[in-house]
Formats: sequence, C-alpha cells, structure tokens
Amino acid sequence: MTEEDATVKEPLDLIRLSLDEKIYVKLRHDREIKGRLHAYDQHLNMILGDVEETITSIEIDDETYEEIVKAGFFVHMQCCGNLMQHPSQCQVVLQTNKRMVPYLFVRGDGVILVSPPLRS
Repeated sequence: MTEEDATVKEPLDLIRLSLDEKIYVKLRHDREIKGRLHAYDQHLNMILGDVEETITSIEIDDETYEEIVKAGFFVHMQCCGNLMQHPSQCQVVLQTNKRMVPYLFVRGDGVILVSPPLRS
C-alpha cells in the first residue's frame, strides 16, 4: 500500500482502510456488532465475518416505572422492598450471551457508528 492509499480524504476512506480488520459497529435498536470487515459500499452496507452480536434493551416496569436493563438474551431483576427506600437491595442481574455468526450482511441504513481498529 502506498502512502497515498493510506491517507484519509473523505469519510469512506476510513472504512476502506479498515478492510480485513476487526471493526465495531453500533446499530439502531440497541444492537452492537464486532467483526472482520470483508466488503462495504457507499450506503454502508457491509459484509462482516466472525461476528459477535450484542443486543441491549431497556424496558420500563408498568407498576414501579423502574428501568429494567436487558443485555444479551437473559436477564432477571432481584428486588427486595421499595427501591426508593432501599436502593442497595435492588439490583439487575445480567446474564449476557454473545451470539456468534460466521458471516453477516449489515444493511447500511441501520448503521449509527463505525469504529475502525486502533492504529499505533
């Protein structure tokens, strides 16, 4: 790769320089993926390999109006007493399962952020 090939002149150049590298992608609907970038286009449609996907969601309890955080696929909330009187007795217990996918097509309109690998 020449020095000119390694320069960033426009935003998609940063993506181009990340080809065959492990990248982090934040998507709409509280989804995050990490994987090796194999291909992309001007719409940020991407093909990633060796993908690790994490799904996080927040729900509001209808009775207490507390936030219930869900990360991965499993969660349960342990709470003793009133949250306002005993906040230390209430905790969210997360059991995060990571979904591994060999290859994944990511549609560009769902992409919020793409983070290339750190370069030294």
